[in-house]
Amino acid sequence: MAATITRSSTLEDRASAPTLRLSLAPVGSAPALLDGAWWPRTRDLAAELPSLTAVLDPLWGRITRLTVNPTHWSSVPRKVSVAGRVVKVGWFHGEQDPHELLLLSYRVGRWNLLVIPPQTTPAAAARLMAAASDPRRTSTASRLMEEEYPAPLPHQNQPTTGR
Repeated sequence: MAATITRSSTLEDRASAPTLRLSLAPVGSAPALLDGAWWPRTRDLAAELPSLTAVLDPLWGRITRLTVNPTHWSSVPRKVSVAGRVVKVGWFHGEQDPHELLLLSYRVGRWNLLVIPPQTTPAAAARLMAAASDPRRTSTASRLMEEEYPAPLPHQNQPTTGR
């Protein structure tokens, strides 16, 4: 089930606030490798994460940490300010799928989201969001991206061979 969640909370905000592009697996569904998908507008984590965590906090519990593989991000901050508090950000090169975001909530759990590249077309993003939020799927984030794009995406940062 795909859902578009808005982050606006007042009438004034609704006219100008961008829609958060997020799709989540149904509540109570069987555990899957992915809990949904997120389609950020940019590759700037510091700018994108506050709205994501602000929406997920009431749904999943307060997000306290998150990790990414830095391969496709322009920069990875150590901390991000969200609603007057700090969310710690970590990164792992080889240990984490480059197309996945891992979110942790203290004493509540962990969730894995497919990160859809910002330059993805709306049709492809819709397919990826539906696939990532389907609790019957057993594909990893990278596998879903390979199924959608057998060749590398244009303008996609390619991983380097050295550290």
